Amino acid sequence: MSWRALLALTACLAGGAARADTIRTLDSAILTPAAIDRQVTDLMKANDVKGLSVALIRDGRVAYLHSYGLRNVEKGLPLTPDTVTYGASLTKATFAYMVMQLVDEGKVDLDKSIGDYLPKPLPDYPKYAELAADPRWKQLTLRILLDHTTGFANFRFMEPDGKLQFHHDPGARFGYSGEGINLAQFVLENGLGLDVGQEMQRRVFDRFGMNRTSLTWRDDFADNLADSYLKDGKLQAHHRRESVRAAGSMDTTARDWSAFLAGVVRGDGLSARAKAEMIRLRIAIDSSAQFPTLTSPPTDEYRAIKLGYGVGWGVFETPFGHAFFKEGHDDGTGNYAMCVEPRKACILLLSNSDRAEGVYKALVEKLMGDVHQPWRWESYIPFDLPSAATH
Repeated sequence: MSWRALLALTACLAGGAARADTIRTLDSAILTPAAIDRQVTDLMKANDVKGLSVALIRDGRVAYLHSYGLRNVEKGLPLTPDTVTYGASLTKATFAYMVMQLVDEGKVDLDKSIGDYLPKPLPDYPKYAELAADPRWKQLTLRILLDHTTGFANFRFMEPDGKLQFHHDPGARFGYSGEGINLAQFVLENGLGLDVGQEMQRRVFDRFGMNRTSLTWRDDFADNLADSYLKDGKLQAHHRRESVRAAGSMDTTARDWSAFLAGVVRGDGLSARAKAEMIRLRIAIDSSAQFPTLTSPPTDEYRAIKLGYGVGWGVFETPFGHAFFKEGHDDGTGNYAMCVEPRKACILLLSNSDRAEGVYKALVEKLMGDVHQPWRWESYIPFDLPSAATH
């Protein structure tokens, strides 16, 4: 069976997907389901992408949802919109939405020191004892934790000595940090007595009918579960996460997270003020790349599109208006979500293949239009771009 025939077969098996007759890109090009299928399958074949789910949102509603390829190549199992895949750092944006509900309800203030919420100083907790000699921890706020300006490394285990430390004053410069997101979870749990897993279930997953989404492993996921594939094609079995981690423990599906994304762009569950605060530019980004955290040299390259961060979401300006976005990456996982706010138009790409990110620039341009996506900063280097042009 040819690659195209295999992808077509698995697409047919996907079942229950939204397939509008025609969809328009933001620059008014017409897309038919057949044209989308052709564009997606051609790119997947060209870069050996194992599995990919695509959702397109228009006017705040899911207009197109389809899955291509396989969730397990060795067993020939198709990827479907209901296949559980690893959400990776899409967890952070989902968590930020929940935090903004708490802001709406007056339970938290984004700009209040986290020390005001905790019953004892942060360094008195063993997990954060390393900060005892540095009073700058008192400058940390939920906003700073969620907009990645803590000054922490992405994770402490990446430090040469494995210890948490400040590399600059909190709030001064963007530097992606899962440590900051996990600290925000710690503050909610130890300062407000909230169970973040339960709050996410009640406030987010239940609200949007996300029946196959959770921050921890569920046994019922096993019947339709995606394994992951590294760049060399090697299989990596799905990791069953047992602990809630706001920085990235979520399992989800294309159907579930596209419903959430559509809700976010509509503003469901948030006041207009809270939504606007979540996706407004708070800190401009002056790094040449998102990773490695804190060591990327400064640049003015993205000033024209006003690349920056809000509360849990990246932001930039497109020719069609303000956009917000979030990536999710791990070994064998490549996820991307982006919405153009004035149009209530979004794209969601979920993949169980490292090679998927090499086709994301092309897919965004074909399915959304030329939005001036900061693809170099996101390390979405096209697979067919000559190596000399990648820098």
